[in-house]
Amino acid sequence: MTGFLRILALSLFIAFAAQAQEMHDHGVPEKLGAVSFPISCAPSVQKPFDRGVALLHSFAYAAAREAFEGVVAKDPACAMGHWGVAMVFFHPVWSPALPPETFARGQAEAQAAARLAATSSPRERAYIQALGQLYRTGDVKPAQGTLAYEQAMAGVARDNPKDVEAQVFYAVALLSNASMSDKTHAKQKQAIAILDPLFRAHPDHPGIAHYLIHACDSAELAQRGLPAARQYAGIAPSAPHALHMPSHIFTRLGLWDDSIQSNLASKKAAREHGDTMGQLHAMDYLVYAYMQTGRDEDARTVIGEMKSMRGLDMNDFGVAYPATAMPIREIVEQGRWNEAATIEPPDGAPASVVAIAVWAKGLGLARSGHPDEARAQAARLDQIEAELKTSGDDYWSTQTGVLASEVKAWIAQASGDASGAVALMTDAAEREDRVEKRPVTPGPIVPAREQLGELLLAQKQPGPAQAAFKNALAQAPGRAGALRGEKAAAEAAR
Repeated sequence: MTGFLRILALSLFIAFAAQAQEMHDHGVPEKLGAVSFPISCAPSVQKPFDRGVALLHSFAYAAAREAFEGVVAKDPACAMGHWGVAMVFFHPVWSPALPPETFARGQAEAQAAARLAATSSPRERAYIQALGQLYRTGDVKPAQGTLAYEQAMAGVARDNPKDVEAQVFYAVALLSNASMSDKTHAKQKQAIAILDPLFRAHPDHPGIAHYLIHACDSAELAQRGLPAARQYAGIAPSAPHALHMPSHIFTRLGLWDDSIQSNLASKKAAREHGDTMGQLHAMDYLVYAYMQTGRDEDARTVIGEMKSMRGLDMNDFGVAYPATAMPIREIVEQGRWNEAATIEPPDGAPASVVAIAVWAKGLGLARSGHPDEARAQAARLDQIEAELKTSGDDYWSTQTGVLASEVKAWIAQASGDASGAVALMTDAAEREDRVEKRPVTPGPIVPAREQLGELLLAQKQPGPAQAAFKNALAQAPGRAGALRGEKAAAEAAR
């Protein structure tokens, strides 16, 4: 081959390779679901705005904020761009109350939206006015702001019946005010009544599927959330939270393999997106599911990954809770009481998180034959309960009171007070049953009613123990400890 032909052949090969690379290396297209939220801003920002709303519906807050800030940069007069930025700071369902610094940032954006609203449509002004209820100042408690926002969004939804987004944002506003102590799930059912028909009409909308899952995240309603759980990950696979959310329903129904697959995908995506809280949240649900299927080594691998993560902000509840709960789940579910007795609370964590570690230590001491030492942990839990109540955190105060009673019950059992132990654990179970769990957790480390079954079994009361385990499984189907306990109680009763 002549030099010219060699050069020509090489050139053709390079060109073909470049073309092949161009043909096949397009990356993964972003898929966030179908959202249409018409606004009266510059036409060039309509698609970026819709994308921001889609991200907001999947709780991809950092990316949503960047999208809305991009809208404002392109069209500084776009009031709804500022509305979007302000909405990013409001985290319904997860944490409706806004910390002071976050409140101030959201309020500045809400005020900017209000200043620019004169040239907006009446519908857009209604959204902006509703937003203003979240960011009111003066003697307004956070709960009052979220309730006022819900009421304002009810008006927006009523006045704009064909506006899908108005209905969706009203539904999630209802969920932000759902009481954890309302076992009738009135607000959740109200939201479901709005979202169910919308889900049939708009099966690719990310917010509808997402909020249906949250609305159905209870033992009573979980089955109704299964269709949305089956679809949400496919609607918005580019959002790590969308990959995780189906596991809320899978956990409620004891569908452990589905939960594992959901959270493996979410963990990977969250890590790639730099979403530490989302990654830890998925990992906690993953550990929980692994423990129910006997995959203890897999659970320990996930815990090892968590311990290797650097720079975790333990002041952040969303980080501190799963980072603390994961290893405790594995130790306590395995009944390694000597190891549990050595657990120390994490430095700098919120009191509600510290309580979990104190509970585990107290349980470990009481169940390894050291009831006197366990009493100090029970007293510490009483103290944390009082601190939380004084601060106005009634939910976690109640949960900490349950933990304290559980430790006291095992102390009584270890001290020979069988009837006192049953009375304390029964009280803990009844109080726990009256309150729903927060979305931050797949469930208590060990439900109080399951512990009641263990206690009764230890006291050689197989009939009452079997009843307790059955009740525990009705609330949390498929939990390995309750299944084992129910079987042991049935065998002991023969």
